[in-house]
Amino acid sequence: MKTVIFIPARYASTRYPGKPLVDIRQKDGSAKSLIRMSWEAACAIEGVDAVYVATDDARIAEHARSFGAAVVMTSSTCENGTARCADALAQLDGRPDLVVNFQGDAPLTPPWFVEELIAAMQADPTAMMATPVLRCDRQTYDNFVEDRQNGRVGGTTAVFDAKQNALYFSKEVLPYIAPGKLPTPIPVFHHVGVYAYRPDALKAYVEAPISTLETLEGLEQLRFLSAGMPVRCVEVDARGRLFWELNNPEDVARIEAALEAQ
Repeated sequence: MKTVIFIPARYASTRYPGKPLVDIRQKDGSAKSLIRMSWEAACAIEGVDAVYVATDDARIAEHARSFGAAVVMTSSTCENGTARCADALAQLDGRPDLVVNFQGDAPLTPPWFVEELIAAMQADPTAMMATPVLRCDRQTYDNFVEDRQNGRVGGTTAVFDAKQNALYFSKEVLPYIAPGKLPTPIPVFHHVGVYAYRPDALKAYVEAPISTLETLEGLEQLRFLSAGMPVRCVEVDARGRLFWELNNPEDVARIEAALEAQ
């Protein structure tokens, strides 16, 4: 199955302008940009035929080419990463069987998260799209709660049914757990912002209307749910690693600490 990865990257982030070019301190004391770290993480995934940075910004494109990344220039009208992947796909010669949207702000994504996502799509030809979910450990759950208590929009949580199809995604911590009543294991799942789509799913996405829930939550995947298109949730195991995305400036320290601990 021919699989390509697109890393959507835009400069004009509402919460963190210029985020793809932010430098992250590495364990050896050097620094790498967020987009370079994400590209290197994507290149470590097995079973992928090509990796592209998809952007509409010349600064990001120039920087990405400087460290050897292939770049697809996309329209500035792409409203989110999924739409940018659809735009980039239309520019490729040849049609892949599977498109992976690897977020440019999640360099801590282990390769096996995406490998297991691809394997799940291979195992079920009826699945049109899928995304990983990760059961929260105590540190990740506390990060979620801390962000919400301080008025920050951080990571995303997912709830799904017995068939692993998504019921909802939210930037709130779902399900609600009363203080002092946190059970073990923690029944909160961190949505890992990676998606695998069949090309037809991307086509259906850009043809579907923008939904109210998508606009309110700022979560592109809710358009699929609003349009009645199933989203398969694939549970993955962090294997002791801390996973977190760079959503806010405060997350730089969290990611640097995670790199130091690896």
